Amino acid sequence: MTYVVGVAGGTGSGKTTISARIVESLPPEDVVVLQHDNYYYDRGDLSYEERSQLNFDHPESLETSLLVEHLEALRRGESVDVPGYDFTKHRRKDETTRISPRPLIIVEGILVFVEEPLRAQLDLKLFVDTPADIRVFRRIRRDLESRGRDFNSIRDQYYATVRPMHLQFVEPSKAYADLIIPEGGRNKVALDLILAKLQRLAQEG
Repeated sequence: MTYVVGVAGGTGSGKTTISARIVESLPPEDVVVLQHDNYYYDRGDLSYEERSQLNFDHPESLETSLLVEHLEALRRGESVDVPGYDFTKHRRKDETTRISPRPLIIVEGILVFVEEPLRAQLDLKLFVDTPADIRVFRRIRRDLESRGRDFNSIRDQYYATVRPMHLQFVEPSKAYADLIIPEGGRNKVALDLILAKLQRLAQEG
């Protein structure tokens, strides 16, 4: 049996912290994380400057259909080759990562509840709900430290696409959640309950 958990929430909400805590609580052979961000389309037909202006917070920027195909294959017991993405170049990497089936699969991303075919693959949907001011500061730090961005580009992108897309797509998708986790990884009570359930399911699987 394969059990798929979706972890959604706004940018900087603490999704990765939740996913990491789940992974840490289980044997490596029982769990794997698929990042929705790895499935951004490769727009090699555009220049770097043109790619930099793309709306990466819109569902159409992601090849969600490929992620759905991969989840279906993993459920069938087949391995898949997950794409990688280089955020400094806004391009897919040449290398892929071979992922084998596991009892527990975590799918993480801001938009994982938006499209019905992907939602249909999720057995448990967790929405990490963190105040906007905390989220934006976390995003600034991440983009500065990990994605080779400067503050002006981060600010411009936030106002142009991140905030509007959050209001249009991410926040409404909270209605599909089975559980809403306020404050993300800091919510020890919610996290302990979730970990207990997933540990039991992994053992049964």
